[in-house]
Amino acid sequence: MTRLPEAEWTRREDLAELVAALGAEHLRWVGGAVRDTLLGGSAKDIDAATTHRPERVIALCREAGIRTVPTGIDHGTVTALLDDGPVEVTTLRHDVSTDGRRATVAFAADWREDAARRDFTINALYVHPETLEIADYFGGLDDLAARRVRFIGDAAQRIREDHLRILRYFRFQARFGDALDEEALAACRNLAGTLKELSRERVAMELLAILGLPDPDPTLALMQDCGVLAVILPEARAAERACLVALVAHEQAQHAHPDAIRRLAALIPPVRALAEAVAVRLRLSRAQRARLVCAAERREEDAADPRALAYREGLACARDRLLLSGRSLGEFADWDVPQFPLKGGSIIARGVAAGPEVARIMRAVENRWVAEGFPGPERIDALLEAELSAR
Repeated sequence: MTRLPEAEWTRREDLAELVAALGAEHLRWVGGAVRDTLLGGSAKDIDAATTHRPERVIALCREAGIRTVPTGIDHGTVTALLDDGPVEVTTLRHDVSTDGRRATVAFAADWREDAARRDFTINALYVHPETLEIADYFGGLDDLAARRVRFIGDAAQRIREDHLRILRYFRFQARFGDALDEEALAACRNLAGTLKELSRERVAMELLAILGLPDPDPTLALMQDCGVLAVILPEARAAERACLVALVAHEQAQHAHPDAIRRLAALIPPVRALAEAVAVRLRLSRAQRARLVCAAERREEDAADPRALAYREGLACARDRLLLSGRSLGEFADWDVPQFPLKGGSIIARGVAAGPEVARIMRAVENRWVAEGFPGPERIDALLEAELSAR
């Protein structure tokens, strides 16, 4: 039987304590940590499957002095709070019913039964915590070696169970796939319309994860060919995808980290009302919505004074606009957005009555301060004196 190569995470003392608390025969490592270790990468989140019921997991951890949080206890998940990072421990399950959006589950006692409800073969590899032996029930090791992303069982049936698996397929194909699985593509194409039935938050989560990939355009091209992109982001047409391709190349040239919201801005026409509509449709957070809308308001004159743009709109938005326009970020190197040092009290102390006139003077001085490149306090005094003299 194949063994998982030893990795830094498999030697964690806190994981050994968790294994001791729950019992090695009652626990298996599963999911991304196993898959990524087999591919020679680093593991991020550690997930475990267990034959114990959630309440038993909590009790055993408590006896061992391990704190837990019932993060998804209705679906069997308890998070163990360990010294080197949390671990999600989920009781073996099987689906009782599914409707494409959510599943009703029952607890199980068989590892294979639990594996059978997972999405892809490469995500259904179970590792014994002591021997590191791998239990592979559906050919995941062969698929991993072939860089093949394949649904467990019938692809269409798996998608009908959870429509989000369409987007997960494209994301996993981009990360781990080489040759395309025609059965999976056909199922995604035929069932693309079911994505409309999902919550917008779930769609946005997967879409942003795809956009955060090093180069998402080949994946988006595949999604467009399968009719998936038109369902979740109809604004993304040929011109917008070309804008994204240019953005990704410019990000690399400017050594800018990939950013999903910036890339989403590239995939919609630069119109404020349209950006607001997309943000509402995808249920983006307030901060994400603000950045998307700000990026949609990009103009040619943004590059004339990048630092003034950053002062007015914020550094994140200024970076987005310049990158989307193919401009340099050099003005922001070793520079922080300054704070306007003039306070209203200083104006009142010069004999101006509190009220609208103080605000007007503040704006006038601030505008000149920005236009002059944010000079020091001495220049602020001179600008204020000039403004007061002109009254």
